[in-house]
Amino acid sequence: MNDLNTLSRREVDFFNCHGFLHIPAVYSEGEIEAMTEELDWQIETWANASPGWSGGWRRVYMSEDIEKRSKLVALHDLHRYSRAWCDAVTHPKLAGAMADLIGPNVELHHTTLHAKPPSTGHPFPMHQDWAFYKHRDGRYVDCLIHLDDTDDGNGCIRFLDGSHREGPREHVVNYPDGRPCTPHLPTKDWDLEHTVPVPAKRGDVVVFSIHMIHGSRINTSKDVRRLVRVGYRNPENEQIAGQSHGRPGLMVWGRRPRCEGQTPFATNV
Repeated sequence: MNDLNTLSRREVDFFNCHGFLHIPAVYSEGEIEAMTEELDWQIETWANASPGWSGGWRRVYMSEDIEKRSKLVALHDLHRYSRAWCDAVTHPKLAGAMADLIGPNVELHHTTLHAKPPSTGHPFPMHQDWAFYKHRDGRYVDCLIHLDDTDDGNGCIRFLDGSHREGPREHVVNYPDGRPCTPHLPTKDWDLEHTVPVPAKRGDVVVFSIHMIHGSRINTSKDVRRLVRVGYRNPENEQIAGQSHGRPGLMVWGRRPRCEGQTPFATNV
């Protein structure tokens, strides 16, 4: 008897072994078209373009000229701005897959846009997402919803296969002079060349463990590369620090268990 919702036992075993999984065609063409239209509207209306992540890694991944021009277009919590994206993050095929991996109860933690502009679109150094939103255990999965086809030329995701099995790693969080920088793993110890590229098609979703070590190259193509990262956790996996800390998320599968002494969420801001 199959006790899974949308994934196969083979897919679950692959994820547990390797720390990532490529799920093709999660969204129909009509769904992805509506998501793309609304995403472009959000980029134009709400998103910000910035130099992106800080740190000494930038001069390792980019030439001096490109480093000065590199941009990242970002926006958090897309589901708060558009019905199409609320539907996207609660999609039964995706939510059911998350329940297969970390369930039976699944809570939406956040959504984040990562759009790499043409030619100088921001690369990402080797890191774990755990460094940005620390949780007690590994019952947390990040998903990359693809609005465009990806390959190494436009900065597809790359994973250090199986690296999730050793849990959290210590990240660089300061420049040598003590100033804070964006968390990343030391470039002398962690090389993007040792990772596996996972190209995907528009409408596909690539999922990975919060402890997976990963990164991506710069977008050298002539077109924007649009991805949306969605984080899901088992609601019993306590967050320790970082993005959206202390904020309850939407339950997309199952129920929220009640711990002893836990009170209902406050209704005042």
